[in-house]
Amino acid sequence: MDDFARVQQKYTAEAQKRLRPEGIAQYQTLSESDSDQLRHLVDDIWADHAALDALPSPLTPGDCPKFLIVGAGLGGIVAAVRLIQAGFSADQIMIIETAGGVGGTWYWNRYPGLHCDVESYIYMLLLEETGFMPSQKYAAGVEIRKYLNDTVKQWGLEKRILFRTKVDRLEWDDSARLWKADFTTGRGPRGDEKTSSTVNAEFVWLTAGLLSKPQVPKLSGVGIEGFKGDYFHTSLWNYNVTGGSSEEPFPVLSKLKDKTVGIIGTGATAIQVVPILAEYAKEVYVFQRTPSAVYSRGQKPTDPEEWKKIAGEPGWQDARQANFAAHIHNIAPPGTPNLVDDEWSRQPAYSALVGDPEFANVAPEKVPEVISTFLARDAENSARLRARIAEIVKDKETAEKLTPWYPAWCKRPAHSDSYLQSFNKPNVHLIDTDGKGVDSVTPRGLVANGQEIPLDILVLGTGYQSPSSTLADPSARAGITMLGRGGQTISERWAPTGPATLHGVASNGFPNLFFLSPLQAGVSANHANVLDTQCRQIAYVIAVAHKKAGGLTKSGLTVEVGIPAQEEWSAKIMQGAARFATMAFCTPSYMTNEGHLADPNDTQEDLMKRARASTYSAGLPGYIKELERWREGDKLSGIEVTVS
Repeated sequence: MDDFARVQQKYTAEAQKRLRPEGIAQYQTLSESDSDQLRHLVDDIWADHAALDALPSPLTPGDCPKFLIVGAGLGGIVAAVRLIQAGFSADQIMIIETAGGVGGTWYWNRYPGLHCDVESYIYMLLLEETGFMPSQKYAAGVEIRKYLNDTVKQWGLEKRILFRTKVDRLEWDDSARLWKADFTTGRGPRGDEKTSSTVNAEFVWLTAGLLSKPQVPKLSGVGIEGFKGDYFHTSLWNYNVTGGSSEEPFPVLSKLKDKTVGIIGTGATAIQVVPILAEYAKEVYVFQRTPSAVYSRGQKPTDPEEWKKIAGEPGWQDARQANFAAHIHNIAPPGTPNLVDDEWSRQPAYSALVGDPEFANVAPEKVPEVISTFLARDAENSARLRARIAEIVKDKETAEKLTPWYPAWCKRPAHSDSYLQSFNKPNVHLIDTDGKGVDSVTPRGLVANGQEIPLDILVLGTGYQSPSSTLADPSARAGITMLGRGGQTISERWAPTGPATLHGVASNGFPNLFFLSPLQAGVSANHANVLDTQCRQIAYVIAVAHKKAGGLTKSGLTVEVGIPAQEEWSAKIMQGAARFATMAFCTPSYMTNEGHLADPNDTQEDLMKRARASTYSAGLPGYIKELERWREGDKLSGIEVTVS
């Protein structure tokens, strides 16, 4: 048997080890846990409640903003800015945010070592408009958070956000042509004094992130809540326990000097956290189910002279994003310069996940051939990765356990020049569970491989609820009960046929409602580029609809996708879905719904519905071209605009 065949067999064997019959039910979402202790792990510890209480409310019962944007993360902020750039005013916009500040994932996540894993010059949106120069090629989380706050101020949005507020229910009023929004706001020293209110809005825009609900594994024994030491989830790092500050990229964790720390999880977060723990803790135990694919980072400060060249021409950021995407999606013509030139842009097989034109329409009988093609494309890259690990990690047995055995597209690649090196330190111990995960929890520590490991502190780097769990229903992801025309939810509306949208941003039966989602849309490694593409499209649709109806201040509009248009788009998505069978080969993760992308009992009808929930098969560049063609002539083809 040749090496290529042996590697494929190894991939299959390793994936099977990790496949659990309960799928995503092996986890519990912290905000929905039966345990008070676990639910409180996602309390907003960053909010300045006194300062927020002192602010006048920007939204009062009876108000009717033109635009109600749900979420003040990257997507919500860019949505508001693109509306303003389309000609609307900040005064027409109201943003509702559950947190005590802006930033979304960059507000909540403040763990030590946090940096963007995509080049900041293409991830931090609106750099051309703001004139901001990121300090490093890969910006620290604290810098991104501050940048988003400054962006909000620059566009006059700081007084247009209602913080500590959750939208509970949205209901379309067909006679009034308005959305009724019920929401709950927190006040008081802990933000737990709740009041409920209702407003109407002409348009609603949902921007909930893909990974926004922290989860932990359901462990036997006393359970995580029964551990007597300190514990917290990395999405809300507890600096009271570790020492340090959330305002520093690499804080000094002074309180760990005499502590034994365990961390469950070896994903993108742990890759950044472990080196900092290794520097300050007495002992560090890393509990691993599946190793990450860790490539080099190549971090460097931004050189002002080089920056003048990077940002010297109008449209530079769009061009740089497009160049990056061209390399990710394998459409860069020979000789095209690689502007970003990092490990992301040297992944020839990553388009198995995010799509490309070459395999945009694959017949089902050709799927095995496509999988073989991508495995062959990835072979040299994966061999290079395995050699890198063997070279860096001095102990051969540890190096072997840190070696991933799955194709490059199966889990998001990680990048670090210090994670693997941490395992050469005498105080860092890898507890590899050979795919099984941690056995149980005791009051004193964790049991893995039948052995108890005593711990003082437990760090939960266990990720987020899989976006696949809701079949990409944007209201479910946002935790909102949403009733469209006829009192139907999106799930009810989609039940007979499967998901149905036009361009992945709007759906019939939900007038004046738009959402950001990978469902039926183009995706890529740079999710910020995806969000901005959708934000520009939605702002364009809304602005053109208003201009056709009489102007940007016109009220009484309904803008709704027609059924024929969304069925045509959904059919295109379904026809391209077969290529994503490459994911069936993967080790379980949030990207594969923990290995349960399909039910073995699915009927042909069920399979067709699932196919409609796919992303756009030609990838983000192809999706952008589709949108550009559709916008020609400002026809709003397939969208019905009516005025009362």
